[in-house]
Amino acid sequence: MKNLKLLNNKNFSILIIFFSIFTKQAISTEPVDIWNIEKTDNQKIENNENSQIDMSEELSSNSILKIQKNKRKEFEISEELNLSSKNLDIVGIYDPSDNNLSIDMWINSNGLKILEIMNKIQGLDLSEDSSDILNIALLTNSYFPKRDITKEQFIKIKTDWLLKQENLNLIEIFLQKNENLTTESKLIKYYLNYYLSRSNLSKACEIFDKVNASDNDEYVTKFKIYCLVNLNKIEEAQLQFDLLKETNFKDDFFEKKFAYLMNYAENDSSNISEKTLLNFHLSHRTNSNFTYEPKSNTSKLIWKYLSSSNLLESVDLIDLEDKDKIFSVEKATHEKNYKEEELFTLYERFMFNINQLLTVDESYKLLQKSESRALLYQGILLNNETSKKIKLIKTLKNSFEEDNISNAFEFKLIEFLEELNEEEIPSNYTNFYTSNLIKDNKNNKKIKINNKIIHQSKLINYFKNGSKNKNIEKDLENILKKVKKDKKYIFSTKDIMLLESLKSDGIQIPKKYQDIYEVIDPNIPYDIQILINKGEEGLALLRLVEVIGEDNISDLGPETLYFIVSILNQLDIDKLRNQILFKVLPLKV
Repeated sequence: MKNLKLLNNKNFSILIIFFSIFTKQAISTEPVDIWNIEKTDNQKIENNENSQIDMSEELSSNSILKIQKNKRKEFEISEELNLSSKNLDIVGIYDPSDNNLSIDMWINSNGLKILEIMNKIQGLDLSEDSSDILNIALLTNSYFPKRDITKEQFIKIKTDWLLKQENLNLIEIFLQKNENLTTESKLIKYYLNYYLSRSNLSKACEIFDKVNASDNDEYVTKFKIYCLVNLNKIEEAQLQFDLLKETNFKDDFFEKKFAYLMNYAENDSSNISEKTLLNFHLSHRTNSNFTYEPKSNTSKLIWKYLSSSNLLESVDLIDLEDKDKIFSVEKATHEKNYKEEELFTLYERFMFNINQLLTVDESYKLLQKSESRALLYQGILLNNETSKKIKLIKTLKNSFEEDNISNAFEFKLIEFLEELNEEEIPSNYTNFYTSNLIKDNKNNKKIKINNKIIHQSKLINYFKNGSKNKNIEKDLENILKKVKKDKKYIFSTKDIMLLESLKSDGIQIPKKYQDIYEVIDPNIPYDIQILINKGEEGLALLRLVEVIGEDNISDLGPETLYFIVSILNQLDIDKLRNQILFKVLPLKV
């Protein structure tokens, strides 16, 4: 009984406590239909999504950019941790903050649009300026776009661009910073072949010390084994070879060369393999009497290897009757495997009669292509009259271009043009002369400050110093004060470009000078403006690359420059904008 009483008392106490808690909750909250909680939450989510969509349509570009700036601040603490993680969907080289970009610069972009623009860009011979912008767009660490494009497609865009640039330093950094990349073998193979084709095996093998190359690619694995043999790491090479054999690997050529290099078997030097560059190199290395005669269809890598290994036939020994051989030399010169001097030495060996040399401008038409180029070349050497000489130079250049080997006549062309007297150039050859003769390099010129013109004044130092000029507002007021006194001063597009960029950075223009100039409409295309409003920095930069294309920034007109700078101002990409402004605004002497 006593125990039962105690139990009843205990249960009663529990009921009192439970009742008091329930009463407290009832007083502090509104009644809730527990069966509709899930439905209510879903409605809230749906309403929030709809309201966000409505708001995104109404928000101005400035307000969206403010939101982006706040996002960047939120990412500042976490970005370093995120970027160091190998498990996140981030592939790139540069930190987003390096160029005032966001880690989610691609996340909302339409994949089909990315592929469409990149397809157009790939068909262009991009200028150095365009390439720099594309590097920033594609190689900045960022999340992958989520619409209409796969992760693999987006990575392929990045790797294809790296390969097209042939920038081995960038490729190496990219491989080091993206160790889990599934497409790494494509970049590693390019890296290996590039240096091996230039007879730099040690440099090629260095990549294995810097990157944990996967064993999924047979070529890379074979190269790694060969590097170990070359470094006399015999046991490690044998271990790697045994592991490769366990994958049902079979390659008679490589296995025989491996056995010979490991002193397991005698060498069979009779077989030369062109299947891969590594095979060709092993054929050369294991044959002390190695000889090989390339043809016009021989791969570029093998041509380069032969050239760098001094295995190409001397032009003094080439049979002038072998037209295919001569054209292969011309093509190899175009690809920089033979030097231009060697090709033109070959041309000098051709024997022409007096009549042909006196009537070069007509006689060359009766000869085969390579022989006609040799005649034109000799005609240029023998002729002293400027008008006749430049005519032959232009004809020779056209001949090289018709056969798609224009790089074979690159330095010699400039050398010939520099020898001419500019005053004697016929008017119908002036454009040809000026467009092909590089007389100066603007980058080597000194900058001259002219405080009478806004865009040439000391205000440009603000952009040179990375927007760190503490006295900028004072300097700005002093310049505007002088300009206002000059009633004849006319604001140029470049002046407005500079002032609008300062305003974009939050630099205050004194009220008394705010109406001193009229803001120009930059005429930004509608599709780019939409991208800016949505904060799609990556896609907007792609469109910029498409617009600039093959042109150099310094050669663009003021209106186009203003359009570009206005886009970068709206996107708040200050570092890139500053580089462009400092390149195009100052007076260089």
